Amino acid sequence: MLAAALFVVLFGCPHAQAKDGSAGKRPVPFQIGERLDYSLKWGFIPVGVAVFEVLDGSSVTGIPSYLFRLTVRSHPVIDLIYKVRDHIESYVDRSMTHSLLYRKKQQEGRHKRDIEVRFDWKRSRAYRYNKGRYETRVDVPAGTFDPLGVFYAFRLNPISDGLVVETPVTDGKKAVIATARVVRREPVSLHKKTFDTYLVEPDLKHVGGVFEKSKDAKLQVWVTADFRRIVVALKSKVVVGHFSGELTSAPGLAPSRP
Repeated sequence: MLAAALFVVLFGCPHAQAKDGSAGKRPVPFQIGERLDYSLKWGFIPVGVAVFEVLDGSSVTGIPSYLFRLTVRSHPVIDLIYKVRDHIESYVDRSMTHSLLYRKKQQEGRHKRDIEVRFDWKRSRAYRYNKGRYETRVDVPAGTFDPLGVFYAFRLNPISDGLVVETPVTDGKKAVIATARVVRREPVSLHKKTFDTYLVEPDLKHVGGVFEKSKDAKLQVWVTADFRRIVVALKSKVVVGHFSGELTSAPGLAPSRP
């Protein structure tokens, strides 16, 4: 459960098109070397940390590409109860038009996963492998991202009150159109600093697990209103309690203006 709500942000926050279908090339609001560090809590209890990094993935894909990396770790005292060690990688072309490769290694309690999703854009398909063995394939439309790549693709587009955005996303098992709504603009105070943000609420209808089982499940994400569009805080409400994350440091950021 430590990474569950954070992962919904990745799967549920879309990027590329408003409902009117408008889209276009946008300045990239991040750069290689960016790192976003978050503290994670369950209720009032600190349970772990999450780190997002932007790296160069060209040596793996053979073409100019980004490597987006997410690592989630539970604190040592939490390890005694429910150990979490998640390592997720997303390779996306430098033009930020689609995913190329997705890898996920997870250890959450006794559950372990080793997933890889390979994208074949000549056939418009994504192939999913579990521990090196072929598992399934799905047809994917142009502009599809993986659950981590879409987190960065979301940041390409200006947002405003009332905007609804959507994009195709796949984890190799299913391909869905993820949707999120910009609720309002509001300030958020963290660590004696106030951020100008937009509150964004992803649609949870395609999300399973504890969110599917929670009748009144809700996820709220606060994104800075500037060019970088960084997630500074998130909160979730599920049947087993409240999860939250807060930005603690952000070295290597791109310039504040394109």
